[in-house]
Amino acid sequence: MGPLKGIRVLDLSRILAGPWATQLLADYGATIWKIERPGVGDDTRHWGPPFLKDRQGNDSAESAYYLSTNRGKKSVAVDITTASGQAIIRQLAARADILVENFKVGGLKKYGLDYTALSAEHPGLIYCSITGFGQTGPDAGLAGYDAMVQARGGLMSITGERDGLPGAGPQKVGVAVADLMAGMYAVSAILAALHHRDKSGEGQQIDLALLDTQVAWLANQNINYLISGAVPLRQGTAHPNIVPYQAFPTRDGFLMLAVGNDRQFAACCKVLGQPALARDPRFTTNRQRVKCREQLIPLLEPLFRQNTTAEWQRLLAAEQVPCGPINDVKQVFSDPQVLSRGMRLDLSHPVAGQVPQVANPVKFSCTPVEYQGAPPLLGADTETVLDWLQEE
Repeated sequence: MGPLKGIRVLDLSRILAGPWATQLLADYGATIWKIERPGVGDDTRHWGPPFLKDRQGNDSAESAYYLSTNRGKKSVAVDITTASGQAIIRQLAARADILVENFKVGGLKKYGLDYTALSAEHPGLIYCSITGFGQTGPDAGLAGYDAMVQARGGLMSITGERDGLPGAGPQKVGVAVADLMAGMYAVSAILAALHHRDKSGEGQQIDLALLDTQVAWLANQNINYLISGAVPLRQGTAHPNIVPYQAFPTRDGFLMLAVGNDRQFAACCKVLGQPALARDPRFTTNRQRVKCREQLIPLLEPLFRQNTTAEWQRLLAAEQVPCGPINDVKQVFSDPQVLSRGMRLDLSHPVAGQVPQVANPVKFSCTPVEYQGAPPLLGADTETVLDWLQEE
């Protein structure tokens, strides 16, 4: 059984940050009651194509986007704008350990479903509120979406090719990382709050903002700026603190080189047939290589063009120099290492027979991840859950 077996989560979130968090909790064994608007459901149900094909090969109503983030949950169709719907939510909240929501600040208060109201009835409830800008501050009332947060939170300013090169300019990351990281922070915060409740019996509200999380996970780029005062710039695939640590063109594609220390640099130079480069005073240490980046990289680029990506991988791996190809997603799912780790799986689905999923990457030794079911059809569990409430 999963480590969170017996934990109940009332999920009032939609789109990505909240559903990503609750999918992880489902993988860990928690019961998730996903509340959806009758007849409409989570917004992402309509974010396609692509849509899952049914058994006849026709598009179903299940979008790939929705299917990426809602497995293991029970879909309960409830209209929270009605008195009867609000009564159902209060009943479920009274039996839940955790509530996750991503309404605008104050959005649930008018329905009597805010933290103050529900915690008065259930003081042990852990109530996780995910918003664009948090519960306080001048912009607390604004809606927040991933791309805008990537921009405002600094990520786009350091993502993309360097100024002066073809294709230069700020870029967003290819997936909604601000949402996904907020979901990950939400899970860790919820687990910390559960630990506190186990010791004290006290629930609490978690105030989590997309912008805050985006600012927080700039990590070394943040501290680079705060210590040096120099604003980080876009560097394409290069690293601000390590050299050489970037993609190099090869005879047939690209190789991502990740030299992390001076020994690896000397080994890399040996493989490239230029061992003297590692003894050059400009390049002997990483500190020197970062300072002399503009002199070193042009010396390395023509060397990497002499062999294929696969040949460089083989030669560099033999000397324990980290490197790898730049795979597209199709290549990722044919990578022997990815396959050996079981990262692709299929779950039974009532419309398509089976639906593909990407496995949870966590490997527990005693409480393995469990996949409780495919992402549910809209309202598939309403009757079952409401019947259970009547029996409680």
